[in-house]
Amino acid sequence: MVKNILFISLISAMLLYIPTVSMAQNQKPNVEETQTIGVTINESVIHVINANGNILRVYDLTGVSIAQVKIDSSDKHIELNLQKGCYILKVGKVVRKISIK
Repeated sequence: MVKNILFISLISAMLLYIPTVSMAQNQKPNVEETQTIGVTINESVIHVINANGNILRVYDLTGVSIAQVKIDSSDKHIELNLQKGCYILKVGKVVRKISIK
């Protein structure tokens, strides 16, 4: 009887431990987690860092796409001639609301 309880306890512990180990070994670091994309704006110049290979998308507040620019370096300055108003910028998973005055 004691042997059965020990055997069941051992098997249960092994079943709980094995999936945890295999999940930890299969996880790979996400590049976006190690290099956070940064988006800043000064008047009509947008500064984007750590977004090489992504696309900067600019939307008005109704969701209409205003512009799309391919980011081809890790430190990019983009001058957009935007009219006064509020816009939404999206690069990768980063979204920012901006206001042009």
